[in-house]
Amino acid sequence: MALVRASMPVGIIVRKTPGVTRWAKWAWKVTGILPGAGPAKWHELRRDGDAVEYHAATLTMDLWSTDTEAYLVGLSAKIPSVTVVLRDHTDPNAEIPWEPAFVTASPYEGQDYLDSGDGLVEAVPMPLTVMAWVRDFVQEHHVEEPFIKRQRDKKRVDLVEDGKGDARIRQISDVFRAPRGAGQGDA
Repeated sequence: MALVRASMPVGIIVRKTPGVTRWAKWAWKVTGILPGAGPAKWHELRRDGDAVEYHAATLTMDLWSTDTEAYLVGLSAKIPSVTVVLRDHTDPNAEIPWEPAFVTASPYEGQDYLDSGDGLVEAVPMPLTVMAWVRDFVQEHHVEEPFIKRQRDKKRVDLVEDGKGDARIRQISDVFRAPRGAGQGDA
């Protein structure tokens, strides 16, 4: 089976609001995606007082024929989502501290990024057009793999006591006693 990939440009929408603590001047949150968006770099979409929404960047979201099971899990969720990853900006003095880095429709891949603790990772609701695109891709490329229960081998592993006790002790009588160092007598 050949590996198949489908791609779609996706705009990342990020909202900046005033921070609620003295340690964070601003709070940043990914609020949505724009399917089929053109190129952008922190283009201001709207402003409401101090809150600003940006089209931060346009990234390519890829679907892979080997990941269709993950896409099925994502589509069957109560709220199908897309995971967006923003990484810390390479310049610590930059006005905007984040760089959009990655977007995926795979909840498994999204969970891997959440577990890594790398940057800001947000799950945003999947728009209907993206949902339809993912569904069509899965219908075309998903191959159900039958569950095959692993059989235990019949080898007996309880017959040999390798690794039991301290290897420095030559006596078989008490393998759990502490070894004697040089110059120590029997106590």
